[in-house]
Amino acid sequence: MHLSELTHPNQLHGLSVTELEAVARQIREKHLETVSTSGGHLGPGLGVVELTLALYQTLDLDQDRVVWDVGHQAYPHKLITGRYVNFHTLRQKDGVAGYLKRSESRFDHFGAGHASTSISAALGMALARDNQGHTHKCVAVIGDGALTGGMALEAINHAGHMPNTRLLVVLNDNDMSISPPVGALSNHLNRMRLSPPMQFLTGSAEEAVRHLPFMQGQLPSELNRLKEGMKRLAVPKVGAVFEELGFTYMGPVDGHDIGELVRTFQEAHRCEGPVLVHVATTKGKGYRYAEADQVGYHAQSAFDLTTGKSYPSKKPKPPSYSKVFGQTLVKLCEQDPRIVGITAAMATGTGLDLLQKAVPAQYIDVGIAEQHAVTLAAGMACDGLRPVVAIYSTFLQRAYDQLIHDVGIQKLPVTFVLDRAGIVGADGPTHQGQYDISYLRCVPNFTVMAPKDEAELQRMLVTSLQHQGPIALRIPRGSGEGVPLLEEGWEPLEIGRAEQLAEGEDLMIVAYGSMVAPAMATAGLLQEHGIHTSVINARFLRPLDETLLVPMASRIGRVVTMEEGCLSGGFGSAVLEALQDKDVLVPVLRLGIGDVMVDHASPDQSKETLGLTPRQMVEQILDRFGSSLSSSATRHPISV
Repeated sequence: MHLSELTHPNQLHGLSVTELEAVARQIREKHLETVSTSGGHLGPGLGVVELTLALYQTLDLDQDRVVWDVGHQAYPHKLITGRYVNFHTLRQKDGVAGYLKRSESRFDHFGAGHASTSISAALGMALARDNQGHTHKCVAVIGDGALTGGMALEAINHAGHMPNTRLLVVLNDNDMSISPPVGALSNHLNRMRLSPPMQFLTGSAEEAVRHLPFMQGQLPSELNRLKEGMKRLAVPKVGAVFEELGFTYMGPVDGHDIGELVRTFQEAHRCEGPVLVHVATTKGKGYRYAEADQVGYHAQSAFDLTTGKSYPSKKPKPPSYSKVFGQTLVKLCEQDPRIVGITAAMATGTGLDLLQKAVPAQYIDVGIAEQHAVTLAAGMACDGLRPVVAIYSTFLQRAYDQLIHDVGIQKLPVTFVLDRAGIVGADGPTHQGQYDISYLRCVPNFTVMAPKDEAELQRMLVTSLQHQGPIALRIPRGSGEGVPLLEEGWEPLEIGRAEQLAEGEDLMIVAYGSMVAPAMATAGLLQEHGIHTSVINARFLRPLDETLLVPMASRIGRVVTMEEGCLSGGFGSAVLEALQDKDVLVPVLRLGIGDVMVDHASPDQSKETLGLTPRQMVEQILDRFGSSLSSSATRHPISV
């Protein structure tokens, strides 16, 4: 069967192991072809091809439910559930999403983009099934990295207390998340992988026997029985944790042996109560570059399949905000042993991998455990350290109670660096950093700020580490503005003091963070139409510089706010409230992200859709204020 003929996963029923292996090869070819062209998650999906095919051969996907944790390993699932024809549009605007979406396919039973949710969701589905008297199967597929998340452990604890509820948890153990997982649970799983049965399962001895000419690629039944017997003997030791928690444990199973996977899943479906099947896989399986560098090939931009190297940029780019942050933190850590960088399994993405290499004693990775990261930092701050917690904006949402309860209320000097704040592009709505402005501006005792460029980021980091209270610093995804970095003399900023970048008496634009550069471009376009604009780099969301903003707004009488975040409760709302409180009742146009979920597309495409390009913002300004601005401000379209 050719992969293009697979439009329903039930078509896998009845296929032989040899036929399934042929489909597996086609999935890897299509997977590599697509990601090398358009970019996307590479290693995760390559590692679960056989697992997906074997599992789906034992399920009826018209009835049964499968929940994939996070979803970046679900490209094989997409390819066999009717999305082969459009798979070339992966992560592109109006194309196939990079994660699972219930609105995209009836086979995407639960959407996700954050880790550790699958067991809870699948258990919820199982309880709903039992409540309604149905008999279909409910399965959660979770990686060993995601298993370190507290929510996954909470779900396991609950499921183990439900002995009459059938639930299958498939543990995809590749000894990796995005980076190597950390912690005691990871070490326990690693001991399972390195146990004698597992080594026999994946080692050279079995392969040597398989490839003897007269074996035709199969193990003799005697050796198969020996292998299974060894595994059963080892289970009381290596599966003890899961057995004690109320699960029937099976494994470890070779995640690239379709025949054994099918047999194991069939046996698991016959069990009553919760079952955990431990599957050992290789991240990046089938592509040697991805197998050799499992961190670097977790996700890739477009690359050359032959060499494995990314295509060079057409023109040099300034360093990313993440890299500037990482480099700056390294220098600060070298000067002050009290500073500690903390990540929740995102060292490479946040720039903390630079700290890990340079000053490992002042670097901590807690795994996928954002709540723990925040309260760990709070405890450190209580006893004299200066923790810097680097977490994506979208992931810090998972620790909101800890921000308030453990840091804000106690006014502890913890610095939060929110990477990927604002529009992030192809990862879609689960990863957009559009809410942090709103969810941080109301937390007591927090100072909240955002830099206009990478040099200001350096000064803000110094500011945060000298401040005696909690600070949140948001930085966007991607390259900086290209301004020269500060080599020394990083003077702290005065808390709550904005800066004026342009002067004009027709209009006042107040921009926050990544919107400062577009604000300057917008002011330039307005200047061409005779409109003179004052541009303010707010720098601080909390506290706002009311001493600058309020008199200027009162004098000019027309205010525009710009932010790369949601308008509800956002930066513009803060400005509006400040003016209202001072009885400055002037018209205010707020530009930002409306009441929408920002779908996957390139950042530029998303900004175009949201009306946040300079040209579009000029048109909105003229529509709102055209009659009250100078007579040269007309309503005709602006060409850039």
